[in-house]
Amino acid sequence: MRTPWVVGISGASGTPYAASVLRALFDAGEAVDLVVSRAARLTIMDETGAPLRDGHWKDDLSRWLGRPLGDVVFWPAGDLAAGPSSGSYPVKGMVVVPASTAACAGIALGLSKDLLQRAAEVNLKERRPTVVVPRETPVTRSHLLHLLALDAAGAVVLPASPGFYGAGAGATAAQLVDFVAGKILDVIGVPHDLSARWAGLGGGRA
Repeated sequence: MRTPWVVGISGASGTPYAASVLRALFDAGEAVDLVVSRAARLTIMDETGAPLRDGHWKDDLSRWLGRPLGDVVFWPAGDLAAGPSSGSYPVKGMVVVPASTAACAGIALGLSKDLLQRAAEVNLKERRPTVVVPRETPVTRSHLLHLLALDAAGAVVLPASPGFYGAGAGATAAQLVDFVAGKILDVIGVPHDLSARWAGLGGGRA
């Protein structure tokens, strides 16, 4: 039985994080169900120049990721009758990356405004791994309360906060993006080689 990871992309800035996670999932041989909010389509276009059109999503997604696609199904954000909207639809879990303040609020409050919010709520109620990656900074009190509510509901709140060890002060933007994507993959238990792992100062002694 095909059992995918659901990846939801909301309208927050930070779509390269989503691209890195998708590439790593495909590299690991994982199936993906992709949900892109309407606002995220505009952000992807603004940050990368790549459109993501309903009738051409495979070509557009492949062009955005810069590689052939793996096992992926694309669900329109407005399709509340889609597979991921139901708890009986088999998935391994869900990653929302990046997660806008509106997406965090909608998931925390159970608004089900679109398929992204509904799918995340379903994963939480089914006690499946759910990772929410907020990127907004600084944060308001209401946003903090929504993040606390997500944590209480069982989600892993994983802010897009890259580490500099391994790459050091000369880290490229791509390395910092991959660091965050690697943390996401670690949380959901998918192997990857996106970033260097801490081995202690000096790497220890043999």
